[in-house]
Amino acid sequence: MRLYQVDAFTNRLFSGNPAAVCPLGSWIPDELMQQIAAENNLSETAFFVIRPDGDYDLRWFTPAAEVDLCGHATLATAHVLFRHLGYPKEQIGFHTRSGLLTVVKEGEGYLMDFPADRIELVQAPAILAEALGAEPLEVWKGREDYLAVLPTEADVAALRPDFRKLMTLGGRGVLATAPGDNHDFVSRCFFPAYGIDEDPVTGSAHTTLTPYWATRLGKTELRARQISARGGEVGCRLLGDRVELAGQAVTYMAGEILG
Repeated sequence: MRLYQVDAFTNRLFSGNPAAVCPLGSWIPDELMQQIAAENNLSETAFFVIRPDGDYDLRWFTPAAEVDLCGHATLATAHVLFRHLGYPKEQIGFHTRSGLLTVVKEGEGYLMDFPADRIELVQAPAILAEALGAEPLEVWKGREDYLAVLPTEADVAALRPDFRKLMTLGGRGVLATAPGDNHDFVSRCFFPAYGIDEDPVTGSAHTTLTPYWATRLGKTELRARQISARGGEVGCRLLGDRVELAGQAVTYMAGEILG
């Protein structure tokens, strides 16, 4: 079985978010995919199979569980197809738990079309501020994540969460965000319940962040940075009930699983 490791949402190695990508001739057992993801110990491992219509079925696994949507591993998969596997068309269609996702190559990067999240203002769970170590200005809830809005980029950078307490919130995790000093907004993303204390760069989170910031800033095109230790850049565009995410990717490794 071939395996590629790709740094997504970056144009240089050792930054962005690393994902493993495994092309399959046909589906292997779910248990084996989960074991491979745990062995890789990256935030996500993507597995894909070609369909009769020329599109692909795509699934994503963290070291602990399968997830419904993953942006950076989708970007990494498209990069592998375009760069290494000779994909001949301009657009790739991925059929996933979150519906049809499309990716097109544009210049040195890729444009991904994802469903926009629906968010609502909520009363913050009592433990949220304690778990984050900061009191949010407001808290929103999307399909999977809490969105905690903080005053400044420095406040987001200074967070030192208690991950055990974050695990008690339910859902997938918490997105902490604020206006950026040099970007429209910045974020950090915490998913300890899925075996990822802090995700380096989270494409799926930007389907939640983009509707919030587009409304707040009154514009549909946004420049974002996830300010994890590795860091990464995400271009965001709100298109009604869809979000277009732009990013680059670079291959770190190509290998073979022998087991």
